[in-house]
Amino acid sequence: MSFTSEKIQHLPPYFFSAVDKKKKELLAQGVDVIDLGIGAPDLPTPPFVIEKLKAELDNPKNGTYSPYSGIREFREAVASFYLQNYGVTLDPDTEVLALIGSKEGIANIIPAVVNPGEAILVPDPGYPVYRTSAYLSGVHAINFPLKPENSYAPDFSQLSEENMEKAKLLFLNYPGNPTAATVDLSVFEQAVSFGKDHNMAVVHDAAYSLVTFGEYKAPSILEVPGAKDVALELGSLSKSYNMTGWRIGYAVGNPEMIQALANLKSNIDTSQFMAIQKAAAAALTSDHAAVKENNDIYYERMKKMVQALNSIGIDVDLPKGAFFIWASVPEGYSSASFAEKVLTEAGVIITPGHLFGPSGEGFFRLSMSVPNDRLDEAVKRMANLKTEVKS
Repeated sequence: MSFTSEKIQHLPPYFFSAVDKKKKELLAQGVDVIDLGIGAPDLPTPPFVIEKLKAELDNPKNGTYSPYSGIREFREAVASFYLQNYGVTLDPDTEVLALIGSKEGIANIIPAVVNPGEAILVPDPGYPVYRTSAYLSGVHAINFPLKPENSYAPDFSQLSEENMEKAKLLFLNYPGNPTAATVDLSVFEQAVSFGKDHNMAVVHDAAYSLVTFGEYKAPSILEVPGAKDVALELGSLSKSYNMTGWRIGYAVGNPEMIQALANLKSNIDTSQFMAIQKAAAAALTSDHAAVKENNDIYYERMKKMVQALNSIGIDVDLPKGAFFIWASVPEGYSSASFAEKVLTEAGVIITPGHLFGPSGEGFFRLSMSVPNDRLDEAVKRMANLKTEVKS
């Protein structure tokens, strides 16, 4: 007798949980492992956010159930954030929904909008959760190849009529994971037009929207006139405010999709702990100086790693967003074999690109989310691979 459904039996374990297991095994063997694989910020949550949480913990009212859509204070903070940062007006009651992190939003928006047996378009390479969430919802995931020669921006002209007819939802993600690709508003204008032309929902995963460098500012898809007709945007405080474990995010945009997602979630969860929502509201309505400080740290780390990669013959440019570096593996290696080489010979975990979809083969991803001293050590170790990689 089995107590595991067939669906789960055929679901591969989440890659980063497998990496964590391998990491623990190596540490037990005495190997000094540096993990540049998973994209979890190492920097602390800003003190003012923690202080707000502490203050709210003393309020017994925060220990009761949250409203299903999130408390109004949080939803108003999200609306204020969009008005201040993007000039976008949102109705806190009908166009904003609290999420228990944007990953949860990805998983739940699919069954809220798409019927079993229908299809969605997922970026390739792209965040693996898009594909697994489709699988768990009984929905077909159609890979939408993103090409380096197009700077990993979508080329809607390359989609077949058959796939455009099948798909009911399109996922986008900028700044991108794993590619760190960034786009300007014109890409979102094309996406909104595409969604309207094909009666397709467009969901933009904006988890890294505030993690940007230099003069670049990531746009919101909702800045496009008429975007709310077809578009939903998912946001998170995990990466911008180093609140990964707090599990707080939001969905904004099309009122019908917001309502559908709210209806689904009300039968699954009861939103997030209200004290966390209030602390997140304080973050969203702040001056974001803490985010800029974090971004400056990530940018310095990026420059170190880019220099190290270039020194071993791997050419890569400095990204303008996210805290990832996406690079081609050296000639003669697959994504998996190069990741294995770097782990066994340098004790550094990197993520092989094929895990992000077929178009990710031949690439690898590095995350800059480790303390500076550990990154310096990783840079040193990877530089020592120089002779063999170039030979």
